[in-house]
Amino acid sequence: MRTIDLPACGPGHSAPLTHVGFRPDGQRLATCSYDGTVIVWDTADPSRPTPLARLRHRRLVNASAWNPADPEVLATASADKTVAVWRVGARGRATLHTVLARHTDDINSVAWLPDGERLICVSEDGRATLWSTADGRFLAEVGSHEAHCMMVSVSAQGLVATVGEDGLVAVGDPDGPDGPRTRRYDSSIEGCAWSHSGRLLAVARDDGAVDLLTAGLDVVRTVPVSTSAARAVAWAEDDSSFVVGAYDGALHHFDVAGARLHRVEDRRVWPRSVAVAHGVVAAGSFWNGPHLYDLATGREIAAPDGATHGPNALAQHGDELLIGTDSGLVVAVRTDASGPATVRTTAFTDGPILSLATDGDTVYAGTYSGHVLRHDGTALTSSAGLGAPVPSLALHEGSLVAGTYNGEFLLLTPGALDVVERIEAHDGSVKSLTAVAGGFLSAATDRTVAAGGPHGRSTLWEHGNLVNAVAALGAEAAASASRDHTVKTGRITRLPDGAWRAERVQTLLGPDESVKCVALLGDAERPVVLAGSYDFGLHAWQVDWDDSAATLASGRVLAAFAQGLSCMLRLTDGTVAVAGWDGRILVVGLDPAGRPAVRRSLHLGELLTLPTTTTHRAGARPTESRAA
Repeated sequence: MRTIDLPACGPGHSAPLTHVGFRPDGQRLATCSYDGTVIVWDTADPSRPTPLARLRHRRLVNASAWNPADPEVLATASADKTVAVWRVGARGRATLHTVLARHTDDINSVAWLPDGERLICVSEDGRATLWSTADGRFLAEVGSHEAHCMMVSVSAQGLVATVGEDGLVAVGDPDGPDGPRTRRYDSSIEGCAWSHSGRLLAVARDDGAVDLLTAGLDVVRTVPVSTSAARAVAWAEDDSSFVVGAYDGALHHFDVAGARLHRVEDRRVWPRSVAVAHGVVAAGSFWNGPHLYDLATGREIAAPDGATHGPNALAQHGDELLIGTDSGLVVAVRTDASGPATVRTTAFTDGPILSLATDGDTVYAGTYSGHVLRHDGTALTSSAGLGAPVPSLALHEGSLVAGTYNGEFLLLTPGALDVVERIEAHDGSVKSLTAVAGGFLSAATDRTVAAGGPHGRSTLWEHGNLVNAVAALGAEAAASASRDHTVKTGRITRLPDGAWRAERVQTLLGPDESVKCVALLGDAERPVVLAGSYDFGLHAWQVDWDDSAATLASGRVLAAFAQGLSCMLRLTDGTVAVAGWDGRILVVGLDPAGRPAVRRSLHLGELLTLPTTTTHRAGARPTESRAA
């Protein structure tokens, strides 16, 4: 397993924050990150959070939990499939106490039992397991899900609640004789939190609502929160209110009766995790540190001081390669195979750009905050809020198509960015769109790859898990990348009745983890497929449509990155640009024998140190707080 190796970003993190966790006294805050580290901050003065200790895993860290019986003990859970237990002293000296035996998949969440001696771990393998932290012994399996188990919360009475992508909520007593009680929802549940009294369990639903449940899983109240999925919940210490982080990019504060108290929007915030202690709210970030707010008013107390520039999207703009980043910068690089790079940056927004598309001199960007931005070289225009992040864009027959986390295609006017039509396209987030002659391809978390126009689409094939990306070679071949650790590729044709069909579909093996991005090179009769994975590898296959066994044997690792790969783009000259979250940008082409080879290697961090031309910045304020 390769280890994350990212350059430092000041005293904070080098990549977005995945989790925040207050110690119960509010004096310490642990933040976890995609950079593979946990930082423990001194928050005695919440206006000046100060780093005390930095703890390291080999892969991204998903969660942490402070021990309820010993305030110096912290558990951390990682995609390296381990849970580590640390002792962090008053002066920040950190020592590793134990590492729980290697799990079979990424650990998404951890929680202590009230005795402070046992720890519950939940994993992407669907299991909830109980461990003794004194000696690292496995004690029992206390629950299981049919898909990824996303979060665990333990009540003051020792009841364990787990939720997962299978829509299951399970509550049980690991010391009791009976199995867990369950409640099933129609879609993924990613967050849950017991109130401090243990009387209520808040469950964050994929449809944007939060259910307040009894310990017996009866619904006390359903609270509509957002137009996009609710992701995380945290309770005030007196259980009178709770804070919800949602995929609309906002923090929502409600009283226990379901009345909205206030809402905080900041495009730098990544609200996949929230925490509350002593009247202070902490939230994750796409920048290098936590965001802290006053619980009562939503007023900002402290914010991170540095942007991270992980690349999320690529596009071609004339002879420039455009790179959309976590910081909201679009970096334009003009380069050939041997000449020096020249760089131009445009600050579209303060939050992540998830997708890019171009039409002549016009550049479109889809954002995590749920907007589409248009830059025509002079002025920047923003759509109204679309209600969900926009991870995919494509141009089709005079319309701009935006694929959203809500599973919709939104048809926008290319000029004013007005929404003309909303179409329920997939049963999950539309992760990727690719224009082809006569239509466009789409990939989604409902496991499908589809083709056609905005309506009446044809399913080309399905994966065993969500699909992260789809790519095309003209309108003759396509490939897709999935969390099931595979790439699929096939010949595609459009039938006389307008439907689309896939033939000679092959499954390509190689990556050991989720495959994030994909591209095709060469000729459709014998293409080369490139794919980037969370295993840090750039994989390549030579496709033989008549001999799938030969294709299977052809897979190899072309290059290794220092973090997962994020996006790819087939360029007009027959090469492919490949970006990793470590900031590395490769240009890959075919050698005279038709084999893929790296032609150019650049690094985004180094490019941003070159003399640059900076253009228009978004006019919207980065932070807004609105009363109910």
